[in-house]
Amino acid sequence: MTKPLIGRDTRLCMSLSARPSNFGTRFHNRLYELLGLDYVYKAFTTTDLPAAIGGIRALGIRGCAISMPFKEAVIPLLDGLEGSAEAIDSVNTIVNDDGRLTGHNTDYSAVRTLVEQAGVAAGTTAMLRGSGGMGKAVATALRDAGLTRGTIVARNERSGRALAALVGWEWAPEVGGRTAGLIANVTPLGMEGADADALAFDRATIAAAELVLDAVALPPDTPLLRAARDAGKRVITGAAIGTLQALEQFVLYTGVTPTPEQVAEAERVARR
Repeated sequence: MTKPLIGRDTRLCMSLSARPSNFGTRFHNRLYELLGLDYVYKAFTTTDLPAAIGGIRALGIRGCAISMPFKEAVIPLLDGLEGSAEAIDSVNTIVNDDGRLTGHNTDYSAVRTLVEQAGVAAGTTAMLRGSGGMGKAVATALRDAGLTRGTIVARNERSGRALAALVGWEWAPEVGGRTAGLIANVTPLGMEGADADALAFDRATIAAAELVLDAVALPPDTPLLRAARDAGKRVITGAAIGTLQALEQFVLYTGVTPTPEQVAEAERVARR
């Protein structure tokens, strides 16, 4: 299919993040090309979140991906929440239907799908490091997949205890000597930038786990993932989460479901 030339009827989708990456822009735009859709996707950052969300509404921007640190702050600016976004009070996707802005959370559904595909047994203990918006999505997805016993490790006692209460787990300020069958990192540790060399869990904790999840998407191969693979552990990568949640966003925005081959091609282009 041939993608139409950009014109007055072209629909715009976007993302908002403190640290925008190229992944979403390349992923969505490549799918538009493959499917011949009259859409354009662009990444943005902002220091004025209310004005940015007002622009989505006023300009008829079809959809917006929301990343750190806006996943919770954006909620009062929306008209409603759907599904998991309402349940966990965290948004990573906005859909604009004729000026009505609705928040969704595709991080939740992506993580739950990947955990279920990994065959994690119900009752497996979990330990999650971090308590922000992504932490809410991952913790609730793990709980709803049957991991009802776990620990939220977070230095911020207020948000850590709140997330632990939400999912019925314990809270701890540090990992200490704790171990779990599934360990998950939802902090910036290992992300490109100042924390690129940081290991979110020590090697003894990794060795005691059965499955390691790292929500960091860039780089796709983090220190935690390398250590987990070296220890012979199964992993769920931030890259896999990122692709699956972006695909759900794409369907929400366009109403079109790409083929697996088209998704693989868009992911290949996005990770260049």
